[in-house]
This record gives sequence, structure tokens and C-alpha cells, in this order.
Amino acid sequence: MNKKNRVLVLGSGFAGQGHAEAFRRAGAEVVGMVSRTEKVVREVAGRMNIPYAGSDWEKALEECRPDIVSIATPGGAHFEPVCRALEAGCHVYSDKPLAETAEKAEKMYRLAVEKGVKTAYAASYRYMPAVIYAKRLIAEGAIGTPLEAESNSHFHLDPLIPLGWSHRIDQGGGRLNNNFTHLLSIMNYVLGDRVTAVKGEVRSDMSRAPVVKGVHNFTERRNFIPDNPDDPDLEWGEADAEWSYTVLAHIESALETEQPVSVVFRHSGLQPRFHDDHLIFYGSGGALYIQGHYGGGRIHILKGRGEWEELDIPSDIAAAQPDIEDDTLRNWSILADLFVKDINGMDVEPYQTFYDGWRYQKIIELVRRNGDWTDLSRIFAS
Repeated sequence: MNKKNRVLVLGSGFAGQGHAEAFRRAGAEVVGMVSRTEKVVREVAGRMNIPYAGSDWEKALEECRPDIVSIATPGGAHFEPVCRALEAGCHVYSDKPLAETAEKAEKMYRLAVEKGVKTAYAASYRYMPAVIYAKRLIAEGAIGTPLEAESNSHFHLDPLIPLGWSHRIDQGGGRLNNNFTHLLSIMNYVLGDRVTAVKGEVRSDMSRAPVVKGVHNFTERRNFIPDNPDDPDLEWGEADAEWSYTVLAHIESALETEQPVSVVFRHSGLQPRFHDDHLIFYGSGGALYIQGHYGGGRIHILKGRGEWEELDIPSDIAAAQPDIEDDTLRNWSILADLFVKDINGMDVEPYQTFYDGWRYQKIIELVRRNGDWTDLSRIFAS
């Protein structure tokens, strides 16, 4: 532990800066940052006191010689740089989605196994305090045998958000890649790692988006929404990613129950919510309710046929959380800390790897098929 792990970050936007800070908190040394726009990455790296900045990934790998590569770009830009980093013997920490296709995700996973390096997959909202507490309560039998669970969220996003990677499937966009991954990770963490069956449907309700220059930081894209969508000079680009989904899944319980847990995921990126977004876990002896789409709100329990009761997060769970206000940044930091400790031979709890990234991408592709519908028009034809 006397030698600091050297980290090279790919990406200079919100995620790139967040990954860099996460690894610094984990005790690693961030030696370089690479991004597609030289001027931007030099400005960001200079502000963050990162010694190397550039736009040439191959050159950066050669000159920085990192132990760890952190991938903080959209999923469609992961495959080639990740494979190059794995070939160089680097451990790799990647944001979700792992790749834009399951085929590429599997190749990345298998290459990592072949090279004998460690990987981390950052679908990391499983580290929210209420989610951690829910996992503990269910394991202790607080709601009996887990039977069902649901996730419900509506984001009411503006349909005039400027065209970007999130609008395109081939660039790693879509609500499944960038919302469902977190929610499936939460369900796997709380209930059990194995998804035994899945089906679902998606809707692509936004066929185009305005083309606006100047958007670099994903979190600031709303600042570039055009004032007048009817402006004849406004340029439009094609969007093909899904903006809503419904997924039904069976998850094998870690408690070895006779039947899998039935889980439903319902999400819309464009439609408004009325009640709170939420996660619910139902059992034979009660239920747990967590406010917030990623489990960021209060947690309540109902036992038997009693009344809902709000619970406080246990002091040990609260104390283990890094002192970071932003949920995304805090969760990246928790995973980066586990990853660095594991690389350095310390015992850590299991975390998600490229195996999970491949598995999730395969599930996403199955859902996007909109399969297994029964056509009732002939059955009930008049």
C-alpha cells in the first residue's frame, strides 16, 4: 500500500471529473486525463492539477503507464480504448453501459479474464444508504420471504434537450442503458445476483432532437435547450433510443426461496410523475418502501397487517458513507475505493465487474426486441 496506483481517466466531462476525484479519495494518483477536445481536456486537467492531458489515447497509455484506467465516456466510445487498456495489462473501471452491444461487452469481459486483470462496472446506485439497509433487513427476515419487487420512475425530461449520445443506441444511449442498469443493480444487490428470466417492451417517443453546439458537460445540457422549437433555422438530428420501458424479471433470491422474486421495472424519461418515484420490496410478512427512483429518499417498513413505519438509517451504514453530497459522485467513490483495495490485495465485499456489464447488456437487448406478445386480434375477432 506504500505505492500509489496510477490512474488514467478517459473523459473530461462530469463523469471524467467525478471518476478522477473518486480515485483520489481512494488513495490513488491520477496521472492523466484524455478527451476528444484538446482545449477542453487541458483546461479541466489544469484546474484539477492532473499532470498529463491530451486527446491521443494510445499516446497517453504509453506515456502515463497507468495501473488503472477509468472510462468515463458514453458507452458507444468504450470498446476500443478499453480493449487497448486491457491489452496493456491495466485494471479497468468503466461507467455504464459497458458497451453499446452485448457482443462487444462480452469480448471486453473475456479479454479481461484472459489478461488476468481486475474490472469494475459502475452501475453504482446500489450503494445508497437506504438500499444497503433494505438488503440487511431482507437478509434478517424483516419482511419474511421476498416475493415481489417494483421500481417506478418518471423523469419528465424536456423533449428539446439537445441531440447527444443519450439519443442514439449506437452511442450507448437510451433509458435502459442509463437508468435500468442502476435499477437492476439495486435489485440484484438487495435480492440476489441471478436474473433467471426477463421480458419487456420499450417505446421510442422522440424521433428527433435539436442540434445545438457547445454542450460538453452532460449535466448542463438543459442550459442549451432552444427557446423556439419552431425556428426555421433550427437544425434537427435523428434520435432512435428508447425513452420509456417496462421490464418484467425473475430474480433468484439469495435466501434460496422456492420461487424467484417477481420484479417489475416501469420507467418513462418524458412523462411526469404524480406520486413519488419509488422502490418497493414485498415479502410474506411485510414490505419495504424506499422513496426516490434510485433509493435516495426515506425508507419505510410495514410488518404483517400493521401500519407503515419510517425507519432511520443505522449509524454504521451512515458512518461508512463518504462525506460527499452528490449521490452520483459518492457512489463512484465507494466503488473506486473497493476496486483499489481489491487491486492491492485487501479483502473487500463483492462488487460488479465486466461480467455484470456483459450480462446487463444482453438483458437490455432482449428487452429491446419487444418480444413474446400474444396477438389477441384473431382470438377475439368478431
